[in-house]
Amino acid sequence: QVQLVESGGGLVQAGGSLRLSCVASGSILSINTMGWYRQAPGKERDVVASITSGGTTKYADSVKGRFTISRDNAKNTVYLQMNSLKPEDTAVYYCRALIRTTSIFEYVYWGQGTQVTVSS
Repeated sequence: QVQLVESGGGLVQAGGSLRLSCVASGSILSINTMGWYRQAPGKERDVVASITSGGTTKYADSVKGRFTISRDNAKNTVYLQMNSLKPEDTAVYYCRALIRTTSIFEYVYWGQGTQVTVSS
């Protein structure tokens, strides 16, 4: 079994910062791409940022220059540093990881989500 557990969400004023963390645990051989998604009320879940095992990153246009994704492979952890937060960043943020649990197969796992609320 594999679990992803997020932490670090909360309520912050516009212009403020938060740092999200996501730890993967369980029967893990290796972790490929890790990423953060978000879903606002009434909207679809969209990708925010992703990072490969080698450290290559991608960002949604709406967060470029404000958010930074990073990972610690030794700790099976991915982070999302969010600066200059805006009310439109308000959403539930989900961690996603592509994890190899056997020598053959990789599976996509999701965390339970953490709420981020930005007040104006």
